Amino acid sequence: MRLLNLFYLIGCAGVCGLPDAVCARDGFTRQASTIADYTSSLIDEIPSVYDAPKYEQKITPTPPASLAVVTADEIKKYGYRNFGDIMASLKGFYNTNDRNYGFIGARGFGIPSDYNTRLLLLIDGHRFNDNIYDSFDSSEGFPVDLDVIERVEIARGPSSSLYGTSAFFGVINIITKRGREIKGANLKGAYGSNEAYKTSISYGDRFANGLETFLSGSFYDSQGYKRRYFSEFDSPLTNNGVYVHNDEEQAKKLLANVTYRDFTVQGLYVRRNKDVPTASFASLFNDPSTFTMDESTFVDVKYNHSFADQINLQSRVSYNNYRYRSDFPYSVPDNPQPLINKDLTRGQWWRAEINLTTLLWNNHLITAGAEFQHNFDQFQTNYDVNGTYLSSQVSTYKWAFLLQDEFALTDTLSLNTGFRYDYFSIFGATVNPRAGLIYRPNERSTVKFLYGTAFRAPNQYEINYYTPFDINPSQNLKPEKLETLELIVEHYFNTHLRAELSLFHTEIEDIIALTRQRDAKQQNNNIQSAESEGMELQLEETWSNGFQGRVSYSWQDTRNILTGARLSNSPEHMVKLNLIIPLWQDRVFIGYETQYMSSRKTTSGGWVGDHVISNLTLFTRNWIKGLELSASAYNLFDERFDDPGSYAHRQNGIQQDGSTFRIKASIDF
Repeated sequence: MRLLNLFYLIGCAGVCGLPDAVCARDGFTRQASTIADYTSSLIDEIPSVYDAPKYEQKITPTPPASLAVVTADEIKKYGYRNFGDIMASLKGFYNTNDRNYGFIGARGFGIPSDYNTRLLLLIDGHRFNDNIYDSFDSSEGFPVDLDVIERVEIARGPSSSLYGTSAFFGVINIITKRGREIKGANLKGAYGSNEAYKTSISYGDRFANGLETFLSGSFYDSQGYKRRYFSEFDSPLTNNGVYVHNDEEQAKKLLANVTYRDFTVQGLYVRRNKDVPTASFASLFNDPSTFTMDESTFVDVKYNHSFADQINLQSRVSYNNYRYRSDFPYSVPDNPQPLINKDLTRGQWWRAEINLTTLLWNNHLITAGAEFQHNFDQFQTNYDVNGTYLSSQVSTYKWAFLLQDEFALTDTLSLNTGFRYDYFSIFGATVNPRAGLIYRPNERSTVKFLYGTAFRAPNQYEINYYTPFDINPSQNLKPEKLETLELIVEHYFNTHLRAELSLFHTEIEDIIALTRQRDAKQQNNNIQSAESEGMELQLEETWSNGFQGRVSYSWQDTRNILTGARLSNSPEHMVKLNLIIPLWQDRVFIGYETQYMSSRKTTSGGWVGDHVISNLTLFTRNWIKGLELSASAYNLFDERFDDPGSYAHRQNGIQQDGSTFRIKASIDF
């Protein structure tokens, strides 16, 4: 009832004089008479950066939501090093790091060390989140090298009505480059702080017979910080709080795409090793044997065909594999040698899905879809020389069907509705609807009234992981549930200047999180419900000479409904400025960004302070054909700041990097 009341109040505010703001074109119009026409209008939903042919590979219909696109050109000119850098630049999102993995927060919700389970990651439409942790890493373990990304598409807000579990706070779709855009080979090399090296090579082309290929491989190696001080371990027994040579990182990535007519075969491999310096999970401090390893592989076959411009069929089938290993050392009484506790995780699954889209009665775009996933191998074990403490081997499945309707009520008003039914063998069924009323009073303005629900299914790690030392299993977990109401007002003041205002109210029930039990162990439980209210405001300007500017402000108040306390790792205010400035024709550019984040509560009840981070990149091209050079400085003013630790850490806050640099070169052949 509170949500419905808020929806009414927001609606009244929209009618009674909210300022004109943003219009990203809402796609479907009454004049659309074919699937091809609809696809062209859907393309207009995305900020105009590329020509329409670049967007011919759209997946299921775009959710009615606040959308963002980051292009390959922006990735180069801002000097982004990893995916967390990209997300941190966007309104409403923030990236934190526990010096092992990167985690993305959204709209004030970023429980430390949640492994990104509340965001869905797609690689060219392929669902990437694994079947053990339902996770992905936003640091160097991100599955796709940033140099092979053509663009990143982000839809904010709940999208389970289209994508099912984990489409909780948003959906991220990574569109990779195609052979026609490379037309040959490319070699890249980079060097940066902490002896960080990266090399990559790519090849792509489109041949006369229609066959198109793209291949890419990259290798990253960093020695990390050679010394780092943690006050929580300041004791002669723990090297006075200083770890030495325990921050190294390596990552290997391979990507292959082959397209012929309506068929595309894609393969991906990523392996990342990381030494862990924080003594997490009560392990020994300053022990060089502490490490984690993540490895993912998938092979995806997709078929996409339009029949007589009235029906579009998309289907895909894939095999997926995920592996995790870790070593954590612990002290043993009366034994000078540490005891190495080991985790080994293996997940394998195959997945099939089909979507059929058709235009009916000239004003209904109907999408029907179904999918099935068989997790035939979900294995977890924990052991040391004294024995095996956990051996969990299960097989599960899930299936779903969805129905969506985009209905043009008038030339200026459309209704977007739909629902999805999901069935999980581990807990049963869940249904998630959505509705969006989209009004376009003129060509420059759009108003969206949105309602949506989402869920996150408990994963195998949360349900079955167990050690006799610190974690109990959790067999009775329920899915997390989310319900959101949102008003989005968009407006183009002219062809260059665009504004967007979002107001949202979100309620979350049955949040799954680690808690301390009476026996001092931790256990995952549905512990609380939360409520979030917020506002996001953005102005952006793009000129034909290459100048781009964007400024945004986000306010979010996210609290535990029962206690009224603010959630951990939840900043109340974020301000971001992004500028790309052409210095010399189309050859020399400066990319500059500044990000402010207010203080955040930690899981231990303390706080980490607010901070301002500034990054600067000098980018040049076209002096020699095919050659690009860049030099970047990160945390330009050497701001000292922490990210909140989790229950796995003794630290209240995890210290982040000071000033660092990177130089990079790219050459086409």
